[in-house]
Amino acid sequence: MIASVPLFAALGLCLALLLPAVSDRADLLVTRIALSLFGDYVAEDGPRRRRQRDLLHAAHVDATHRAYASRTLLYAGVLGVAGSVLGVYAAAALLSALDVGEAAIRAFLPAALSFLAGLAGLASLSLPRLFLLLTFASATLGSALAAGTYYGRWELLSQRAHARAAEIDATLPRTVAFMYALSRSGMAFPRVMDTLAENEAVYGEAATELSVAVRDMNAFGTDALTALQRTARRTPSDDLADFSENLASVLGTGQSISAFLADQYELYQEEAESKQERYLELLSTFAEAYVTALVAGPLFFITILVVIGLVLADTLPLLRVVVYLGVPLATFGFVVYVDSVTQGVGGTETVDLSEASDDGTGGGGGEGTGDSPGDAPGVAADGGVADGTGRDRWAASRERLRAYDRVRRLRRWAASPVENAVRAPRTSFLVTVPLALLGLLVFAFPVTLGPATEMVAQVETQVVVATALVLAVYAVVYEVGKRRTRRVESSVPDFLDRLASVNEAGTSVVGSVRRVADSNLEALTDDLKRTRRDIDWGADVSTALRRLERRVRSPMTSRAVALVTNAMHASGDIGPVLRIAADESRATWSLRKERRQVMLTYLIVIYISFLVFLGIIASLSVSFIPAIEQAAIPSAGGDAGGVPGAPGGPSGITEGLGDIDASAYEQLFFHAAAVQAVCSGLVAGQLGEGSVRDGAKHVVVLLALTLLTFAVIDLV
Repeated sequence: MIASVPLFAALGLCLALLLPAVSDRADLLVTRIALSLFGDYVAEDGPRRRRQRDLLHAAHVDATHRAYASRTLLYAGVLGVAGSVLGVYAAAALLSALDVGEAAIRAFLPAALSFLAGLAGLASLSLPRLFLLLTFASATLGSALAAGTYYGRWELLSQRAHARAAEIDATLPRTVAFMYALSRSGMAFPRVMDTLAENEAVYGEAATELSVAVRDMNAFGTDALTALQRTARRTPSDDLADFSENLASVLGTGQSISAFLADQYELYQEEAESKQERYLELLSTFAEAYVTALVAGPLFFITILVVIGLVLADTLPLLRVVVYLGVPLATFGFVVYVDSVTQGVGGTETVDLSEASDDGTGGGGGEGTGDSPGDAPGVAADGGVADGTGRDRWAASRERLRAYDRVRRLRRWAASPVENAVRAPRTSFLVTVPLALLGLLVFAFPVTLGPATEMVAQVETQVVVATALVLAVYAVVYEVGKRRTRRVESSVPDFLDRLASVNEAGTSVVGSVRRVADSNLEALTDDLKRTRRDIDWGADVSTALRRLERRVRSPMTSRAVALVTNAMHASGDIGPVLRIAADESRATWSLRKERRQVMLTYLIVIYISFLVFLGIIASLSVSFIPAIEQAAIPSAGGDAGGVPGAPGGPSGITEGLGDIDASAYEQLFFHAAAVQAVCSGLVAGQLGEGSVRDGAKHVVVLLALTLLTFAVIDLV
C-alpha cells in the first residue's frame, strides 16, 4: 500500500489540473499559484514574450500573457513531475512482465520476433543498473510530458489563430459591405464602427476583430488611426491587416471613406468569386482523393487480406485494425482537415440570436416579469417597502419569479415542441436515443453467451437499424429547418430589391414595408404580413423588422435587418443601402448554389464508389468464400490418396482452410460496410454541402443499402 502512495499522488496531480475547467474557484487558485511561482520569470521582456503575446492576441484569448504563460509553465512542471513518477511505475511493470524467463517469451513470440526474448535479461539487472534504468524511464516520460504540455499549449493557440484567420477572411466581405452601406447612408465613421461592434454576433469573426479597435477608442480614448493600426498588427488575417492599414491611411489623408469602402466592397466581391473557384477545385481534389484513398484503398486492402486469410494464414486481427481503427481515424482526420481548409466557404452559416418568444417580444419586462416594484404586493408607489408584511410578500414574489424563470425554457418547449426541435435538431437525440436503447433491449436481448463473434452476431443488425433510425429522425428534423431557411433566404434579395425600388420612388420606409408586404415573396410572404400587422398595431419599423429576424432566424435575414434598421437612423433615403444589401445577399446565395451544383457530381461518385464496395463485398460473401470452402472439401476427405498437388488431392493452398473461421470474415464484411457507410455519408455531407451534419441523411441511405444488401446475401 505504501508503495502505491506516489502513484496515487501523481494521478491526483493530473486530476487536479482538470478542476479549473469545471470550477471558477479552482481556476482562480491555479492562476494565483502559477503567478506566484512563474509570474516574474514570464514578465521579462524579450522576443519570445512578444511572439507569445502576439499569438495570444491573434487567438483572441481572454487572458493576459503573464497569466497564460505562468499557467503553461505550471502545467508543464506538474505533468513533468507526475510523468517522472509514472515512468518509474511503468518501468517496474515492464520488469515484472519480463520476469517469466527467456525461454517462455521465446516460445510465445513468432520466430521473426524471437530476438526480443533477450529483454527478459532486464529482470535480473544488478542494483546500480536497475537504478539507472528506472532513472532513465522516469526522466524520459517526465520530460516528454513536460515538453509536450508546454509546446502543445502554445501550438494550440497557433491552430486557434489559424482557424480565426480563416473565419475572418470568410466574413470580411460582408463586414465591408455593411460598413460601406452605413457609410453610404450618411452615417459618421465612428458611429459606423460602433454599430459594427454592436452587431458582431451577426457579422462574424471579422466584426469581432474590428470591435477590439472600437473598444480601444471608446474605453481608452485611442484615436481611430492608432486603433486600426493595432488591429492590423494583432490580427491573424492578412486580408484584414491590409484592410485596416489602408483604412487608417484613408482616415489620415482625409479621403472619402465611402469611396474607399466602395472600392474595397467591389474588390472583395471579385475575390469571393475567384476564391470560390479555387475552393471548388480544391474540394474536387479532396473528393477524388477520398474515393481513391479511403474507399477504393481499404476495399483493395480488405480484398487482398481476405484472400490471404482464407487460403494461407489468418488475417482477421489485421483486418479488424483496418476496419475498426484505420478507416474511422483516417476519415476523421480527412473531415477535420477539409473543414480547416474550407472553413466558412459556401457552408452552412449559424447566427447567435438571443432567446425570444415567437411574437418577437423577447425577454423584456411585461406581465408577470416583476420588473416594476410598484406592481408588487406590499410595495409603495415610490419603490419603497410599505411594511414588514409587504417585504415578506415581495420576497415570496421574487422567489416565485425565479422558479418561473427556471422552467420558462421548458414551458416554451412544451408550448411548441416541433418548432423548437426544428430550431435545435440535436434535441431529437433526447427522444430517439432512449427509444433506440429500449428497442435494443426488447429485440436484441437476452444475448446467448458464447464466442465473441456469435454474441456480436446476435445484436449487430439491431444496432445498425437503431443507429439508422436515430440518424433518420435527426436528418429529417435538420433538413426541414435547413430547407425552410433556404426558401426564406432565396427570397431575401428580391425583398430588398423591391423595398429599395419603392423607397427610391419617394415612399417612406413605413410605406415601403407595407407595400412590399402585399407582394408575393414566396416563403417570406407570411412573415412580412405579420411584420405589417406589427406596424399597423403601433410598433415602429425597427422593432417590427427585429421581430421578423427572430421569427425567421436566418443569417442572411439577420444581416439584412441589422443593416436596414441601423441605416434608418442615419437617413430616410435607404434605397442605395438596400441595393448594397441585396447585391451582397444575392452574391452569397449564388456562391452557395454554385458549390452545391459543382459538388453534386462528386456526391454521385461517392455513392457509386460505395455501391462498388458493396458489390465486391457481396461477391466475396456469395461466390468466393463458398468456392474456397468447396475446394477444401476433397482435402478434408483425402479422396486423392493424400498426395499434395495431385488432381483431386489436397493442395498447399486449401489444406489450411479448416483452421479459418469463414463466418468471422463474413461478419467482418458487414461491419466494414456499416463503418464505410457512416464514413462515406459524413464525407458526402462535408464535401457536398459544407457540414458534417448534412451527411446524416447520406449515412441513413447508405446504411439502408447495407442492410438491404446483406439481407439479400443471407437469402442467397
